[in-house]
Amino acid sequence: MIVEEMEGNRIDKWISLKLDLSRAKVQKLINDEKVLVNDKVVSASYKVKLGDKVVVNDELDYTTSVEAEDIPLDIVYEDQYLMIINKESGMVTHPAPGNYSHTLVNALLYKMGEKVSSDLRPGIVHRLDKDTSGLMVVAKDDKTLELLSNMMKEHKVKRTYVALVKGVIPEASGTVDAPIGRDPNNRQKQAVTDKNAKEAITHFKVLKRFNNATLIECELETGRTHQIRVHMAYIKHPVLNDPTYNKDKASSFGQMLHSKKIEFTHPITKKKLEFESELPKEFNDKIEELENEE
Repeated sequence: MIVEEMEGNRIDKWISLKLDLSRAKVQKLINDEKVLVNDKVVSASYKVKLGDKVVVNDELDYTTSVEAEDIPLDIVYEDQYLMIINKESGMVTHPAPGNYSHTLVNALLYKMGEKVSSDLRPGIVHRLDKDTSGLMVVAKDDKTLELLSNMMKEHKVKRTYVALVKGVIPEASGTVDAPIGRDPNNRQKQAVTDKNAKEAITHFKVLKRFNNATLIECELETGRTHQIRVHMAYIKHPVLNDPTYNKDKASSFGQMLHSKKIEFTHPITKKKLEFESELPKEFNDKIEELENEE
């Protein structure tokens, strides 16, 4: 395994999270010198660095196969190179420990005619959180995946989101420029922090104000995990119904955040692609509820 995130964490904690093992199990492996970092034995307190090569020598096989599942997908565009999918709220994008079925990847394997894959992210160019709905791009071959991934890094894919947030935002528009990294107090969350963080920039504009909520449009200049949710919570306007970053009680639908529009030039055909998707029914119902309160 190559360390790509969580720099500065103890090696035992890092392996525990990566392989979904208990800390006690990992510490025993380290004490038995079955863990090598850059071909050297380390102690459990070693702090991982970006680029470290970590090898765990154990009799157990931690590789995981992902099987194809016949799960309906809302495909708004498809050619031989890529697909644009309208993901429903509640669908997990890719498998993770404890959840290796009923994900978008399982559905994609079925769609592409592959029965089993050891790759937990085949074709996924960018992810949407489980409870975020809307448009996302999927590559159908390695070359297209590489090209699209580079376009993402170079900000050549324009993504527009719509969100309902708590409170009334007085400004017509704004930009949140605040680095995001893993929350040091909760590994399940992200946070605005100056420790092991990456640049994160979100532009927003107000579409409509309600009594105690605001409908906004957001454009991502960067693509950090939970970026809009973290940034809006940081400026005291968390996304409505967000179970992680909004302290108010959430319903079962998930956060009111929708990937509404995507625009980019096709990396192979050079054709200009632009698609929009309608807000989910639950999202529109919430807007109607807020309008009726006025």
